[in-house]
Amino acid sequence: MKTTKKTKIVATVGPATSSKKMLEAIIAEGVNVIRINFSHGEHSDHVDVIKRVRQINKEQQIHTALLGDLQGPKIRVGKIKEGTKVKVGDVIEFTNEEIEGDGTKAYISYKTFPKDVQKGEKILINDGKLALEIIDTDRKTTVKAKFLNGGKFSSNKGVNLPNTKISMPSLTPKDKEDLAFALEHNMEWIGLSFVRSARDIIELKHLIKKEGNLARVIAKIEKPEALDDIDDIVEKSDAIMVARGDLGVEVPMEQVPLIQKDLVKKCLRAAKPVIIATQMMESMIESISPTRAEVNDVANAVLDGADAVMLSAETSVGAYPIEVIKAMTKIIKQIELSDSIYHLEFPPAEVNEDRFISDSVCYNACRLSQRVDSKAIVTMTHSGYTASKISSFRPKAGIFAFTGNHSLLNKLSLVWGVQGFYYDKFVSTDRTIADIKYLLKKVDYVQEKDLIINIASMPINERGQSNMVKLSYVE
Repeated sequence: MKTTKKTKIVATVGPATSSKKMLEAIIAEGVNVIRINFSHGEHSDHVDVIKRVRQINKEQQIHTALLGDLQGPKIRVGKIKEGTKVKVGDVIEFTNEEIEGDGTKAYISYKTFPKDVQKGEKILINDGKLALEIIDTDRKTTVKAKFLNGGKFSSNKGVNLPNTKISMPSLTPKDKEDLAFALEHNMEWIGLSFVRSARDIIELKHLIKKEGNLARVIAKIEKPEALDDIDDIVEKSDAIMVARGDLGVEVPMEQVPLIQKDLVKKCLRAAKPVIIATQMMESMIESISPTRAEVNDVANAVLDGADAVMLSAETSVGAYPIEVIKAMTKIIKQIELSDSIYHLEFPPAEVNEDRFISDSVCYNACRLSQRVDSKAIVTMTHSGYTASKISSFRPKAGIFAFTGNHSLLNKLSLVWGVQGFYYDKFVSTDRTIADIKYLLKKVDYVQEKDLIINIASMPINERGQSNMVKLSYVE
Protein backbone atom coordinates (compact mmCIF):
# COMPACT_ATOMS: atom_id res chain seq x y z
CA MET A 1 0.00 0.00 0.00
CA LYS A 2 1.26 3.45 -0.93
CA THR A 3 2.37 5.80 1.89
CA THR A 4 3.66 9.36 1.64
CA LYS A 5 5.32 11.67 4.12
CA LYS A 6 2.90 13.91 6.02
CA THR A 7 5.16 16.89 6.78
CA LYS A 8 5.47 19.09 3.70
CA ILE A 9 8.64 20.58 2.18
CA VAL A 10 8.86 24.16 0.89
CA ALA A 11 11.82 24.74 -1.45
CA THR A 12 13.09 28.11 -2.65
CA VAL A 13 13.87 28.18 -6.36
CA GLY A 14 16.92 29.97 -7.75
CA PRO A 15 19.62 29.42 -10.39
CA ALA A 16 20.34 25.91 -9.01
CA THR A 17 16.76 24.65 -9.46
CA SER A 18 14.90 26.81 -12.00
CA SER A 19 15.16 24.45 -15.01
CA LYS A 20 12.23 22.13 -15.72
CA LYS A 21 14.46 19.09 -15.24
CA MET A 22 15.58 20.24 -11.76
CA LEU A 23 12.05 21.24 -10.74
CA GLU A 24 10.79 17.78 -11.76
CA ALA A 25 13.62 16.15 -9.80
CA ILE A 26 13.08 18.05 -6.52
CA ILE A 27 9.28 17.63 -6.72
CA ALA A 28 9.76 13.88 -7.29
CA GLU A 29 11.97 13.72 -4.17
CA GLY A 30 9.37 15.35 -1.91
CA VAL A 31 8.90 19.10 -2.53
CA ASN A 32 5.26 20.20 -2.09
CA VAL A 33 5.56 23.99 -2.34
CA ILE A 34 7.83 26.03 -4.63
CA ARG A 35 8.86 29.35 -3.06
CA ILE A 36 9.73 32.29 -5.28
CA ASN A 37 11.70 34.83 -3.26
CA PHE A 38 11.05 38.33 -4.60
CA SER A 39 14.23 39.59 -2.87
CA HIS A 40 16.16 38.03 -5.77
CA GLY A 41 15.72 37.72 -9.53
CA GLU A 42 13.57 39.46 -12.12
CA HIS A 43 9.90 38.94 -12.96
CA SER A 44 10.96 37.47 -16.32
CA ASP A 45 12.85 34.67 -14.46
CA HIS A 46 9.91 34.06 -12.12
CA VAL A 47 7.42 33.74 -15.02
CA ASP A 48 9.47 30.87 -16.46
CA VAL A 49 9.49 29.04 -13.10
CA ILE A 50 5.71 29.51 -12.66
CA LYS A 51 5.03 28.14 -16.16
CA ARG A 52 7.29 25.13 -15.56
CA VAL A 53 5.65 24.26 -12.22
CA ARG A 54 2.16 24.54 -13.73
CA GLN A 55 3.27 22.35 -16.66
CA ILE A 56 4.68 19.68 -14.30
CA ASN A 57 1.42 19.72 -12.30
CA LYS A 58 -0.60 19.22 -15.48
CA GLU A 59 1.63 16.50 -16.94
CA GLN A 60 1.87 14.52 -13.70
CA GLN A 61 -1.60 15.37 -12.32
CA ILE A 62 -0.12 16.66 -9.06
CA HIS A 63 -0.77 19.82 -7.04
CA THR A 64 2.50 21.62 -6.25
CA ALA A 65 1.75 25.04 -4.75
CA LEU A 66 3.48 28.34 -5.55
CA LEU A 67 4.46 30.73 -2.77
CA GLY A 68 5.39 34.32 -3.67
CA ASP A 69 7.49 35.72 -0.83
CA LEU A 70 7.44 39.53 -0.64
CA GLN A 71 10.68 41.20 0.45
CA GLY A 72 9.04 43.64 2.89
CA PRO A 73 10.78 46.68 4.37
CA LYS A 74 14.23 45.07 4.36
CA ILE A 75 16.81 47.69 5.36
CA ARG A 76 20.28 47.44 3.83
CA VAL A 77 23.56 49.32 3.84
CA GLY A 78 24.59 50.66 0.42
CA LYS A 79 27.78 50.10 -1.56
CA ILE A 80 30.90 49.86 0.62
CA LYS A 81 34.47 50.12 -0.70
CA GLU A 82 35.95 46.68 -1.33
CA GLY A 83 38.10 45.41 1.55
CA THR A 84 36.71 47.78 4.23
CA LYS A 85 37.36 46.59 7.79
CA VAL A 86 36.30 48.17 11.09
CA LYS A 87 37.52 47.94 14.69
CA VAL A 88 35.83 48.13 18.10
CA GLY A 89 35.11 51.77 19.00
CA ASP A 90 35.27 53.10 15.41
CA VAL A 91 32.65 55.79 14.82
CA ILE A 92 30.64 55.86 11.58
CA GLU A 93 28.10 58.27 10.12
CA PHE A 94 25.06 56.73 8.44
CA THR A 95 23.35 58.96 5.87
CA ASN A 96 20.17 58.65 3.83
CA GLU A 97 21.99 60.04 0.76
CA GLU A 98 23.26 57.42 -1.69
CA ILE A 99 27.07 57.36 -1.54
CA GLU A 100 29.83 54.78 -1.78
CA GLY A 101 30.68 54.14 1.85
CA ASP A 102 33.69 53.09 3.90
CA GLY A 103 34.47 52.62 7.59
CA THR A 104 33.62 56.26 8.42
CA LYS A 105 30.50 57.00 6.37
CA ALA A 106 27.83 54.80 4.72
CA TYR A 107 24.39 54.95 3.10
CA ILE A 108 21.44 53.16 4.71
CA SER A 109 18.31 52.44 2.61
CA TYR A 110 15.77 53.81 5.06
CA LYS A 111 14.81 57.44 4.54
CA THR A 112 13.32 58.11 7.98
CA PHE A 113 16.13 56.24 9.79
CA PRO A 114 17.52 59.39 11.52
CA LYS A 115 14.02 60.33 12.70
CA ASP A 116 12.99 56.90 14.01
CA VAL A 117 16.09 55.94 16.01
CA GLN A 118 17.15 57.04 19.50
CA LYS A 119 20.54 57.36 21.18
CA GLY A 120 21.58 54.08 22.83
CA GLU A 121 19.66 51.82 20.39
CA LYS A 122 21.43 48.98 18.61
CA ILE A 123 22.15 48.51 14.89
CA LEU A 124 22.92 44.96 13.72
CA ILE A 125 24.43 44.37 10.26
CA ASN A 126 24.72 41.11 8.29
CA ASP A 127 22.63 38.93 10.66
CA GLY A 128 24.31 40.48 13.69
CA LYS A 129 27.91 39.85 12.60
CA LEU A 130 28.54 43.58 13.16
CA ALA A 131 26.89 45.36 16.11
CA LEU A 132 26.79 49.13 16.68
CA GLU A 133 25.33 51.50 19.25
CA ILE A 134 23.77 54.82 18.22
CA ILE A 135 25.53 57.78 19.82
CA ASP A 136 23.72 60.65 18.08
CA THR A 137 21.09 61.52 15.45
CA ASP A 138 20.28 64.88 13.84
CA ARG A 139 16.73 63.50 13.18
CA LYS A 140 17.02 64.59 9.50
CA THR A 141 19.83 63.01 7.45
CA THR A 142 22.60 61.64 9.68
CA VAL A 143 23.08 59.11 12.48
CA LYS A 144 26.37 58.56 14.33
CA ALA A 145 27.13 55.13 15.75
CA LYS A 146 30.10 53.27 17.19
CA PHE A 147 31.10 49.70 16.38
CA LEU A 148 30.83 47.29 19.33
CA ASN A 149 32.96 44.71 17.52
CA GLY A 150 35.32 44.61 14.58
CA GLY A 151 35.23 42.78 11.27
CA LYS A 152 34.62 43.01 7.55
CA PHE A 153 32.15 45.73 6.45
CA SER A 154 30.72 44.93 3.01
CA SER A 155 28.08 46.13 0.53
CA ASN A 156 24.30 45.57 0.56
CA LYS A 157 24.15 43.67 3.86
CA GLY A 158 20.87 43.52 5.77
CA VAL A 159 20.31 45.80 8.77
CA ASN A 160 18.26 44.91 11.85
CA LEU A 161 17.09 47.45 14.42
CA PRO A 162 15.89 45.33 17.37
CA ASN A 163 15.05 48.29 19.68
CA THR A 164 13.57 50.67 17.10
CA LYS A 165 9.90 51.17 16.21
CA ILE A 166 10.15 51.39 12.41
CA SER A 167 7.75 53.77 10.66
CA MET A 168 8.17 52.18 7.20
CA PRO A 169 4.96 50.61 5.82
CA SER A 170 4.87 46.79 5.77
CA LEU A 171 4.28 46.88 1.98
CA THR A 172 6.91 48.85 0.08
CA PRO A 173 6.37 50.08 -3.53
CA LYS A 174 8.46 47.09 -4.70
CA ASP A 175 6.22 44.72 -2.69
CA LYS A 176 3.12 46.16 -4.36
CA GLU A 177 4.65 45.52 -7.82
CA ASP A 178 5.63 41.99 -6.81
CA LEU A 179 2.17 41.38 -5.32
CA ALA A 180 0.49 42.50 -8.57
CA PHE A 181 2.76 40.06 -10.45
CA ALA A 182 2.01 37.19 -8.03
CA LEU A 183 -1.76 37.77 -8.27
CA GLU A 184 -1.64 38.09 -12.06
CA HIS A 185 -0.05 34.62 -12.17
CA ASN A 186 -2.44 33.20 -9.53
CA MET A 187 0.20 32.15 -7.02
CA GLU A 188 -1.64 30.30 -4.23
CA TRP A 189 0.26 31.68 -1.23
CA ILE A 190 1.71 35.15 -0.53
CA GLY A 191 4.37 35.54 2.19
CA LEU A 192 4.41 38.89 4.04
CA SER A 193 7.81 39.73 5.52
CA PHE A 194 8.50 41.62 8.77
CA VAL A 195 4.88 41.52 9.96
CA ARG A 196 4.45 43.79 12.99
CA SER A 197 0.73 43.57 13.70
CA ALA A 198 -2.49 41.96 12.47
CA ARG A 199 -3.22 45.22 10.64
CA ASP A 200 -0.40 44.40 8.19
CA ILE A 201 -2.22 41.15 7.29
CA ILE A 202 -5.60 42.90 6.99
CA GLU A 203 -4.09 45.50 4.62
CA LEU A 204 -2.55 42.81 2.38
CA LYS A 205 -5.77 40.76 2.33
CA HIS A 206 -7.71 43.89 1.36
CA LEU A 207 -5.41 44.41 -1.66
CA ILE A 208 -5.77 40.75 -2.68
CA LYS A 209 -9.57 40.89 -2.37
CA LYS A 210 -9.70 44.13 -4.38
CA GLU A 211 -8.08 42.25 -7.27
CA GLY A 212 -10.77 39.56 -6.98
CA ASN A 213 -8.10 37.00 -6.07
CA LEU A 214 -8.24 34.15 -3.53
CA ALA A 215 -4.51 33.93 -2.69
CA ARG A 216 -3.84 33.06 0.95
CA VAL A 217 -1.48 34.98 3.24
CA ILE A 218 1.47 33.63 5.23
CA ALA A 219 2.61 35.92 8.07
CA LYS A 220 6.39 35.71 8.49
CA ILE A 221 7.29 36.12 12.15
CA GLU A 222 10.68 37.84 12.41
CA LYS A 223 10.05 41.00 14.52
CA PRO A 224 9.60 41.31 18.31
CA GLU A 225 6.49 43.48 17.74
CA ALA A 226 4.83 40.53 15.97
CA LEU A 227 5.22 38.43 19.12
CA ASP A 228 3.33 41.09 21.10
CA ASP A 229 0.35 40.78 18.72
CA ILE A 230 0.75 37.09 17.89
CA ASP A 231 -2.76 35.84 18.75
CA ASP A 232 -4.39 38.38 16.42
CA ILE A 233 -1.79 37.70 13.71
CA VAL A 234 -2.51 33.94 13.86
CA GLU A 235 -6.25 34.64 13.69
CA LYS A 236 -6.06 37.01 10.70
CA SER A 237 -3.50 35.11 8.59
CA ASP A 238 -3.96 31.84 6.71
CA ALA A 239 -0.58 30.41 7.75
CA ILE A 240 2.50 31.35 9.80
CA MET A 241 6.19 31.12 8.95
CA VAL A 242 8.73 31.07 11.79
CA ALA A 243 11.53 32.95 9.97
CA ARG A 244 14.31 32.15 12.40
CA GLY A 245 17.08 34.09 10.63
CA ASP A 246 15.89 37.66 11.23
CA LEU A 247 13.95 36.61 14.34
CA GLY A 248 17.17 35.26 15.90
CA VAL A 249 18.82 38.65 15.33
CA GLU A 250 15.90 40.78 16.51
CA VAL A 251 15.26 38.82 19.74
CA PRO A 252 17.89 37.12 21.97
CA MET A 253 18.94 33.95 20.10
CA GLU A 254 18.35 31.68 23.11
CA GLN A 255 14.63 32.60 23.08
CA VAL A 256 14.05 31.39 19.51
CA PRO A 257 13.62 27.62 20.25
CA LEU A 258 10.80 28.24 22.75
CA ILE A 259 9.20 30.87 20.48
CA GLN A 260 9.22 28.27 17.68
CA LYS A 261 7.50 25.65 19.88
CA ASP A 262 4.95 28.17 21.16
CA LEU A 263 4.05 29.35 17.64
CA VAL A 264 3.57 25.75 16.44
CA LYS A 265 1.19 25.08 19.36
CA LYS A 266 -0.84 28.23 18.63
CA CYS A 267 -1.14 27.30 14.94
CA LEU A 268 -2.20 23.73 15.70
CA ARG A 269 -4.98 25.01 17.97
CA ALA A 270 -6.09 27.49 15.31
CA ALA A 271 -5.83 24.86 12.51
CA LYS A 272 -3.47 27.14 10.55
CA PRO A 273 -0.43 25.70 8.73
CA VAL A 274 2.96 26.60 10.25
CA ILE A 275 6.30 26.55 8.40
CA ILE A 276 9.69 26.36 10.13
CA ALA A 277 12.25 28.23 8.03
CA THR A 278 15.90 29.33 7.79
CA GLN A 279 19.19 27.47 8.14
CA MET A 280 17.55 24.04 8.40
CA MET A 281 20.19 22.31 6.22
CA GLU A 282 22.57 25.27 5.76
CA SER A 283 25.76 23.19 5.55
CA MET A 284 24.33 21.39 2.49
CA ILE A 285 24.75 24.55 0.42
CA GLU A 286 28.32 23.27 -0.02
CA SER A 287 28.34 19.80 1.55
CA ILE A 288 26.73 16.61 0.27
CA SER A 289 25.46 15.61 3.73
CA PRO A 290 23.97 17.60 6.64
CA THR A 291 25.49 18.04 10.08
CA ARG A 292 23.99 15.97 12.92
CA ALA A 293 22.75 19.22 14.49
CA GLU A 294 20.79 19.98 11.29
CA VAL A 295 19.30 16.48 11.27
CA ASN A 296 18.13 17.12 14.86
CA ASP A 297 16.74 20.54 13.89
CA VAL A 298 14.56 19.12 11.10
CA ALA A 299 13.53 16.20 13.33
CA ASN A 300 12.53 18.55 16.16
CA ALA A 301 10.41 20.70 13.82
CA VAL A 302 8.53 17.52 12.79
CA LEU A 303 8.20 16.39 16.43
CA ASP A 304 6.89 19.85 17.42
CA GLY A 305 4.10 19.43 14.86
CA ALA A 306 5.15 21.78 12.04
CA ASP A 307 3.13 21.46 8.84
CA ALA A 308 6.17 22.21 6.69
CA VAL A 309 9.91 22.72 6.80
CA MET A 310 11.55 25.16 4.43
CA LEU A 311 14.80 25.36 2.47
CA SER A 312 16.26 28.66 1.23
CA ALA A 313 19.79 28.93 -0.21
CA GLU A 314 20.14 25.13 0.06
CA THR A 315 17.90 24.71 -3.00
CA SER A 316 18.14 28.14 -4.67
CA VAL A 317 21.92 28.40 -5.05
CA GLY A 318 23.29 25.28 -3.29
CA ALA A 319 25.52 22.69 -4.91
CA TYR A 320 23.33 19.70 -3.91
CA PRO A 321 19.63 20.61 -4.23
CA ILE A 322 18.40 17.07 -5.01
CA GLU A 323 20.48 15.53 -2.21
CA VAL A 324 19.15 18.05 0.33
CA ILE A 325 15.53 17.14 -0.51
CA LYS A 326 16.37 13.42 -0.29
CA ALA A 327 18.01 13.96 3.12
CA MET A 328 15.09 16.01 4.43
CA THR A 329 12.52 13.48 3.20
CA LYS A 330 14.46 10.65 4.84
CA ILE A 331 14.52 12.48 8.21
CA ILE A 332 10.80 13.36 8.00
CA LYS A 333 9.76 9.77 7.18
CA GLN A 334 11.83 8.36 10.05
CA ILE A 335 10.41 10.80 12.63
CA GLU A 336 6.85 10.18 11.38
CA LEU A 337 7.21 6.58 12.60
CA SER A 338 7.03 8.00 16.15
CA ASP A 339 3.58 7.78 17.77
CA SER A 340 4.25 10.97 19.77
CA ILE A 341 3.34 13.29 16.87
CA TYR A 342 -0.17 11.87 16.34
CA HIS A 343 -3.64 12.15 17.88
CA LEU A 344 -3.78 15.68 19.27
CA GLU A 345 -6.98 16.62 21.08
CA PHE A 346 -8.46 20.14 21.03
CA PRO A 347 -12.17 19.74 21.80
CA PRO A 348 -14.09 22.41 19.86
CA ALA A 349 -15.47 25.35 21.85
CA GLU A 350 -19.14 26.23 21.56
CA VAL A 351 -18.25 29.92 21.41
CA ASN A 352 -17.55 29.55 17.69
CA GLU A 353 -21.18 28.86 16.75
CA ASP A 354 -20.55 29.24 12.98
CA ARG A 355 -18.08 26.38 12.98
CA PHE A 356 -19.16 24.33 16.03
CA ILE A 357 -20.93 21.57 14.07
CA SER A 358 -18.20 21.07 11.45
CA ASP A 359 -15.44 21.35 14.12
CA SER A 360 -17.20 18.70 16.24
CA VAL A 361 -17.59 16.42 13.21
CA CYS A 362 -13.86 16.71 12.39
CA TYR A 363 -12.78 16.23 16.03
CA ASN A 364 -14.93 13.13 16.52
CA ALA A 365 -13.97 11.68 13.13
CA CYS A 366 -10.32 11.79 14.26
CA ARG A 367 -11.14 10.19 17.63
CA LEU A 368 -13.13 7.47 15.85
CA SER A 369 -10.26 6.94 13.41
CA GLN A 370 -7.83 6.38 16.29
CA ARG A 371 -10.25 3.99 18.01
CA VAL A 372 -10.92 1.77 14.97
CA ASP A 373 -7.52 2.27 13.28
CA SER A 374 -9.07 3.51 10.02
CA LYS A 375 -6.69 3.87 7.08
CA ALA A 376 -8.26 7.03 5.64
CA ILE A 377 -10.31 10.08 6.56
CA VAL A 378 -11.94 11.56 3.46
CA THR A 379 -13.43 15.01 3.19
CA MET A 380 -15.37 16.55 0.32
CA THR A 381 -14.33 20.17 0.69
CA HIS A 382 -15.14 23.45 -1.04
CA SER A 383 -13.06 25.86 1.04
CA GLY A 384 -10.39 23.50 2.44
CA TYR A 385 -11.54 24.22 6.01
CA THR A 386 -12.40 20.64 7.00
CA ALA A 387 -9.14 19.30 5.52
CA SER A 388 -7.12 21.82 7.58
CA LYS A 389 -9.20 21.12 10.68
CA ILE A 390 -8.74 17.35 10.42
CA SER A 391 -5.03 17.88 9.81
CA SER A 392 -4.70 19.94 13.02
CA PHE A 393 -5.75 16.89 15.08
CA ARG A 394 -2.86 14.95 13.48
CA PRO A 395 -4.61 11.62 12.83
CA LYS A 396 -2.48 8.64 11.86
CA ALA A 397 -4.89 7.81 9.01
CA GLY A 398 -4.32 9.31 5.58
CA ILE A 399 -6.22 12.58 5.01
CA PHE A 400 -7.75 12.79 1.53
CA ALA A 401 -9.44 15.96 0.28
CA PHE A 402 -11.71 15.78 -2.77
CA THR A 403 -12.71 19.04 -4.45
CA GLY A 404 -13.56 20.42 -7.88
CA ASN A 405 -11.24 23.40 -7.36
CA HIS A 406 -7.68 23.03 -8.79
CA SER A 407 -6.38 26.14 -7.02
CA LEU A 408 -7.60 24.82 -3.65
CA LEU A 409 -5.83 21.49 -4.25
CA ASN A 410 -2.58 23.42 -4.74
CA LYS A 411 -3.18 25.46 -1.56
CA LEU A 412 -3.72 22.27 0.46
CA SER A 413 -0.24 21.07 -0.56
CA LEU A 414 1.08 23.15 2.36
CA VAL A 415 -1.17 21.44 4.94
CA TRP A 416 0.22 18.53 7.00
CA GLY A 417 -0.89 15.09 5.85
CA VAL A 418 -3.40 16.25 3.24
CA GLN A 419 -3.46 14.55 -0.16
CA GLY A 420 -5.68 16.31 -2.69
CA PHE A 421 -7.78 14.80 -5.50
CA TYR A 422 -9.73 16.59 -8.20
CA TYR A 423 -13.38 15.49 -8.08
CA ASP A 424 -16.45 17.34 -9.33
CA LYS A 425 -19.25 14.73 -9.40
CA PHE A 426 -21.08 15.53 -6.14
CA VAL A 427 -24.42 13.93 -7.04
CA SER A 428 -25.65 11.83 -4.11
CA THR A 429 -23.80 11.04 -0.88
CA ASP A 430 -23.82 7.25 -1.26
CA ARG A 431 -22.72 7.35 -4.88
CA THR A 432 -19.95 9.88 -4.15
CA ILE A 433 -18.61 7.83 -1.20
CA ALA A 434 -18.61 4.61 -3.28
CA ASP A 435 -16.86 6.43 -6.12
CA ILE A 436 -14.18 7.88 -3.81
CA LYS A 437 -13.47 4.47 -2.24
CA TYR A 438 -13.02 3.01 -5.71
CA LEU A 439 -10.60 5.84 -6.68
CA LEU A 440 -8.50 5.49 -3.49
CA LYS A 441 -8.29 1.72 -3.93
CA LYS A 442 -7.28 2.12 -7.57
CA VAL A 443 -4.29 4.36 -6.66
CA ASP A 444 -3.35 1.99 -3.79
CA TYR A 445 -4.00 4.30 -0.82
CA VAL A 446 -6.49 1.82 0.66
CA GLN A 447 -7.11 -1.92 0.30
CA GLU A 448 -10.05 -4.26 0.61
CA LYS A 449 -11.36 -4.58 4.22
CA ASP A 450 -9.68 -1.31 5.31
CA LEU A 451 -11.91 0.95 7.40
CA ILE A 452 -12.50 4.38 5.92
CA ILE A 453 -14.18 7.47 7.41
CA ASN A 454 -16.07 9.91 5.18
CA ILE A 455 -16.99 13.43 6.23
CA ALA A 456 -19.57 15.29 4.15
CA SER A 457 -22.35 17.83 4.26
CA MET A 458 -25.91 16.58 3.85
CA PRO A 459 -27.44 17.13 1.37
CA ILE A 460 -24.17 16.85 -0.56
CA ASN A 461 -25.22 18.94 -3.58
CA GLU A 462 -25.84 22.01 -1.36
CA ARG A 463 -22.14 22.15 -0.40
CA GLY A 464 -22.79 23.38 3.13
CA GLN A 465 -20.82 22.77 6.33
CA SER A 466 -19.71 19.24 7.20
CA ASN A 467 -22.42 17.62 9.32
CA MET A 468 -22.01 13.87 8.67
CA VAL A 469 -19.51 11.12 9.54
CA LYS A 470 -19.72 7.68 7.92
CA LEU A 471 -17.57 4.69 8.86
CA SER A 472 -17.41 1.79 6.40
CA TYR A 473 -15.22 -0.94 4.95
CA VAL A 474 -13.55 -0.76 1.56
CA GLU A 475 -15.06 -3.50 -0.61
